[in-house]
Amino acid sequence: MLRPIMRGLFWDGSSVRLRRDLASVQAREGEVVLRVRSVGICDTDLQIVRGYMGFRGVLGHEFVGVDAQGQRYVAEINNACRRCAACVAGRTSHCPHRTVLGIVDHDGAMADEVAVPRANLHAVPEAVEDHRAVFVEPLAAAFQVIEQVRVTDTDRVAVLGDGKLGILCARVLRTVTPHVTLVGRHAHKLALAGDTITQRRSSELSDARHTFDVVVDATGSPSGLEDAVRLTRPRGTVVLKTTVAGPHALSLAPVVIDELTVVGSRCGPFARAIDALARDLVDVRSLVSEVFPLDRAEEAFACASTRGVAKVVIDVAG
Repeated sequence: MLRPIMRGLFWDGSSVRLRRDLASVQAREGEVVLRVRSVGICDTDLQIVRGYMGFRGVLGHEFVGVDAQGQRYVAEINNACRRCAACVAGRTSHCPHRTVLGIVDHDGAMADEVAVPRANLHAVPEAVEDHRAVFVEPLAAAFQVIEQVRVTDTDRVAVLGDGKLGILCARVLRTVTPHVTLVGRHAHKLALAGDTITQRRSSELSDARHTFDVVVDATGSPSGLEDAVRLTRPRGTVVLKTTVAGPHALSLAPVVIDELTVVGSRCGPFARAIDALARDLVDVRSLVSEVFPLDRAEEAFACASTRGVAKVVIDVAG
């Protein structure tokens, strides 16, 4: 029997196009099919079409959907085997056999439906509407910084990059220290951080050295790590949130000389992010720039690729 067809924004290695001929997804063992309500376009999606991870398929991993009973869920993006040594030890996001939603060997959520492991689901409370729920995954990634690094209320912290993730990291860090500086190139994007976060243009710190205790690189640029190393005080901490397509080089001598701690940081705690949204501890509403229906997904992706645009959301349902 033929499976029903559905729509999905598909990257084939050369172009991003909305296909209307995709077979409706089927759940494998341990999975559940969700009808997608809304999905966000993030910088990782944009990096994928530049060659990051070599992915082919339906894009998208920041989403909210509903099951057959109408319950809303978000889902963690790492689909682990849950049997290997890493999984048994609780490191499921580093399972060597994992697929990653819309990034590695698993179709994503810019489609009418998506199949995800039941173990990855997190219910979304009524207080969190769809356009905020799509921020759970990136907000969890921002919370991962303070899960990995002890930040005190006296620490001076800089976040490099005025994109969505940079702003979210700055807002999360502002919950633990008042000394947060967001560094970027665009005045209107820096302003989205709000009055409680210090805003600096990149050019204002071009000659600065050893200024901050903790520096988070969320630039999405190969030069971000070099800038972060330069701005971090001796024996300070650099947190890397950037993933970029293609190779880049950095002299590691300053890391050795200044005895820096370098922390790679990726996915984070969904429960903590959902709680922060439900209690309005971190504002995300101001980060939504544009909303498109799925039938205009190609236009949405082009909009998200435009310099200066914040979050673009695709509404799938309705």
